Amino acid sequence: MAMEAQEIERLIREAFPGASVEITDLAGDGNHYAASVEAEEFRGMNRVKQHQMVYAALKGKMEGSRGELHALALTTRAPE
Repeated sequence: MAMEAQEIERLIREAFPGASVEITDLAGDGNHYAASVEAEEFRGMNRVKQHQMVYAALKGKMEGSRGELHALALTTRAPE
C-alpha cells in the first residue's frame, strides 16, 4: 500500500516540531518521494546522522519489502 505525502510530513513534524518540511512525490505513485527537512535538531550533526534521525521518525514505514514507503530522497540541514 502506498503512503501519502501528508503522512510522511506528519511523522517528520512529530519528531521535529519546529522544522521546515517539504515533501515531493517524485513519480506520482505514492512510493517514491523526496523530502527536504530543515531542523534545529540537526545542528552539529553530520548528514548521515541527520538522515538516520529522519528515518527513525518514519517509525519503520520504510523497513523491508513490505514497507509502505519504497524510496525517500533526503535533503537535511540545520537552519543558518
